[in-house]
Amino acid sequence: MTEEKYRLLLAEDDVSLRTITAAFLTGNGFEVDQVGDGNDACRMVMQNRYDAIILDIMMPGKDGREVCRFIRSRYDVPVMFLTALVSENDMEKGYETGADEYLTKPFSTKVLLMKINALINRYRGLLVKDGRIVIDEIEIEPAKRQVTVSGKRIDISPKEYDLLMYLVENRERILSRDQILDAVWGRDFAGYDRAVDTYIKKLRASLGSASYHIETVIKGGYIWKNKVN
Repeated sequence: MTEEKYRLLLAEDDVSLRTITAAFLTGNGFEVDQVGDGNDACRMVMQNRYDAIILDIMMPGKDGREVCRFIRSRYDVPVMFLTALVSENDMEKGYETGADEYLTKPFSTKVLLMKINALINRYRGLLVKDGRIVIDEIEIEPAKRQVTVSGKRIDISPKEYDLLMYLVENRERILSRDQILDAVWGRDFAGYDRAVDTYIKKLRASLGSASYHIETVIKGGYIWKNKVN
């Protein structure tokens, strides 16, 4: 449950799903405004201040991508797509419009809650005005899913990027392997249970000189540590 009453906008044309999702989020401490089409979503964004916005893509009126472009042209607020469009191409288009997160249906409410809290935490504690997240020598550009270390862009796989963002968003917190699996791979992940360790190793290699941020906690998991000045 959140410690503050954050306000969300949920734009979803499926009335049943919208009602259930809004009830779940309200039960976890959020204030939730609901709309069923993109035109109403744009109107609500202009009239109110939100801590995060959740958009379906296939909506009447303006679709979710159009709404996201509208938001990005005017406001600095985290946006998550919650959609049945699951292809890699669909996800790329979603991020290209400026979305910060992409969650596909059917979804775990636990993962939805974690992602919303992480988004709000990111915008409140990490995001700078030009849209880049700066952590010491690392810069992350969420709109392009690009990462630079000491001014040099690094090659990083999509899963490494997702892992990096989860660690950063939960910085200074010990994260168990199960927590990381749920958040980054999803609770229905059927792969091997050492995937986290394998990708932590890959991510450390990609970060190079900045890999010291990721610390192993014996019998605990992993933790992201910012540089101590």
